[in-house]
Amino acid sequence: MVTLGIPQNTIAILQKYQFRFQKKYGQNFLIDTSVLERIIKAAQIGKEDCVLEIGPGIGTMTQYLAESAGKVIAVEIDKALIPILGETLAPYGNVTVIQGDILKVDIGELAEKYNGGKPLKVTANLPYYITTPIIMGLFERKVPVSGITVMVQKEVAERMQAKPGTKDYGALSLAVQYYARPQVVANVPPNCFMPRPTVGSAVIHLERHEEPPVSVQDEKFLFDIIRAAFNQRRKMMTNALAGAGDLHLAKEHIVWALRELGIPETIRGEKLSLPQFAMLSDRLRDFQR
Repeated sequence: MVTLGIPQNTIAILQKYQFRFQKKYGQNFLIDTSVLERIIKAAQIGKEDCVLEIGPGIGTMTQYLAESAGKVIAVEIDKALIPILGETLAPYGNVTVIQGDILKVDIGELAEKYNGGKPLKVTANLPYYITTPIIMGLFERKVPVSGITVMVQKEVAERMQAKPGTKDYGALSLAVQYYARPQVVANVPPNCFMPRPTVGSAVIHLERHEEPPVSVQDEKFLFDIIRAAFNQRRKMMTNALAGAGDLHLAKEHIVWALRELGIPETIRGEKLSLPQFAMLSDRLRDFQR
């Protein structure tokens, strides 16, 4: 059996299959066993769990997952990696490899088929260019997922857990924190990957809320308000929201709503908390023209 996570073994398997890294897939394979152990620990994976791994690559993390979990479903977009996975995962009878695009896969169907409809735990070493669509897709599609533990670009991880008033705080912070409790569990330098990325990475664990921490009348409108507030982040909220054509809100109504909440009308979006955005969206919802 080829034990991956060790650089020379990774090199050997790549050479055997004459594998060429595809820039379009953002492929950077982990070659540090201590990082892999941190991911498994952070994800709190046990034999009772069914794990969905997004982008298994050559199967490095998949081997660790297979040792810890009851069942692993690995979805890989790159057809060239399927034969390699066939070899590296051959000893593991609890792994199913699916070739496909995770953004198009019916995750609810996978949960039904492999886990009796119960929530899956998601792990991934995510390509940087598609991190946000994948994570937000998991949340917004209401798929049965209890927790997400992923490797992402360090600055993206920092944005996910950022608090109001900080430079990293923005629409992504609010969206992630609406659905989950984020915690960065490890910073990972570029030398832990092959090939080396140009930026640092981080492992972040997102524990999904059973219920959102705020209650709103219209979830979509809440996120429309949040996006408008950060589209021009240096603008005051009144101007940012009034200038967002798709919101159809009059400036006087925005000023009224802010005053009702005791919020200065000169405030910028980066200062407002998630509960404040929720209350603001409820007050403005009936004023859409």
